[in-house]
Amino acid sequence: MEDSDLVAVSTFPSAADAQIAKGVLDDEGIESMTRADNGGGMYPAIGGVDLLVRREDVGKANAALHRRHRR
Repeated sequence: MEDSDLVAVSTFPSAADAQIAKGVLDDEGIESMTRADNGGGMYPAIGGVDLLVRREDVGKANAALHRRHRR
């Protein structure tokens, strides 16, 4: 995935929450990655963690995350 093609579909307060959501997308076959600006892990409380997908997968990713959230 190239950075220019990536869109944040959600931002999570922790890396663990972002990884759970990434797992939901993985189960749906949607490639994703996480991004955090936390000083290389030294400052985990700042900023949050973005869940990134390809621009063309935004709709599918949002639908998958919303389905999971309703459960």
